[in-house]
Amino acid sequence: MIGLVEIQKAMARIRESIRLSPLVHSESLSALSGNELYLKLENLQRTGSFKERGALNKILTLTDQEKSRGVIAASAGNHAQAVAYHATARGIRSRICMPLATPLVKVSATRGYGAEVVLHGRNYDEAYQEAVRQCEADGLTFLHPFDDEAVIAGQGTLGLEMLAQNPALDVIIAPAGGGGLLGGLACAVKEINPRIEIVGVEAARVPSMAAALKSTGPVTVDAATTIADGIAVRRVGELTLPLVRKYVDSMVVVEEEEIANAILLLLEREKMLAEGAGAAALAAVLQRKTAYQGKRIGLLVCGGNIDVTLLSRIIERGLVKDGRLVRLRIHLTDHPGALRRLCEVIEEQKANIVETMHDRAYYGVNLGDTVIDVTMETRGTSHIQELMAALTTAGYVHERVQ
Repeated sequence: MIGLVEIQKAMARIRESIRLSPLVHSESLSALSGNELYLKLENLQRTGSFKERGALNKILTLTDQEKSRGVIAASAGNHAQAVAYHATARGIRSRICMPLATPLVKVSATRGYGAEVVLHGRNYDEAYQEAVRQCEADGLTFLHPFDDEAVIAGQGTLGLEMLAQNPALDVIIAPAGGGGLLGGLACAVKEINPRIEIVGVEAARVPSMAAALKSTGPVTVDAATTIADGIAVRRVGELTLPLVRKYVDSMVVVEEEEIANAILLLLEREKMLAEGAGAAALAAVLQRKTAYQGKRIGLLVCGGNIDVTLLSRIIERGLVKDGRLVRLRIHLTDHPGALRRLCEVIEEQKANIVETMHDRAYYGVNLGDTVIDVTMETRGTSHIQELMAALTTAGYVHERVQ
């Protein structure tokens, strides 16, 4: 099991090549949570995540012979980019196996950093198996994304940085996939200041660390799709689990909608882009998965590599949830001027029409009538209620489309 000495050596090794990411206080998010929240912005690293720390530390500990053979890794994205960037910068050939469903932004970035990308498998586990096969077949050097002492030590440097930036923290909350980040960070923090509580956060759909902690060792959980793809690891590491057992105080899980809401809040309140895994820690605090009040809490925003298509869906669903976007299904007679009169009612309520769609065959429409779905921008839930009341007063039969 690694210790504080190994993490301190890793810090000295990688310091010149890794950005010192800021630890910033968020007034707006602190007000929402009832705690003082400090965001550790690892999404500002060169490749957009904390993974650079572990990947670089591992690369710098390779022998010349291991470097000459070239390196290979399996990753859903962030480890891939970190390995590709730092290997290429040191003249080392790299090959990355990624799941077929990996977001295009991560695949393109990995190739852009100089790696050969092999798309294989439905999930990380299948990509990992292919990477192991190719490693043995081609004599490459394998770089594990989390279950490696050098990688864990590299990730643990985050704990050293956070303590140096704010030694008064009461709690640190970090996401957990395979456990490299959580285990390494917790080791660094607890060895220096055992007073600080460490909380791990998992996606509820892939709770592999929680399952392992309840068992005698790593457990393989069922595969599932989650927007927190960076922590969608079905089986935690053999090396990381003992660290989590020893140093982490508690584990919590967050649901998909909770993660999506945290992504949107970071974007809107802090002008900060985070991927699903990067927003998991904030989701845990805002959804009261922890019982802290009035505490100084450090949150890991561990990555910002999110697919723009997914981001657009998250934004749209968030607007619907907040009552700033609504779709109403309205029945009206099908004759000239009917739509104009409906638009006048909507205009009087100061709602903005985004999209309309007529239907004359479905929803039990009478002959001579039509149904129109109207999507509108609104100011919130109360505005929607005012709009629906005005439509009722005007004689329109309508319902909200959820």
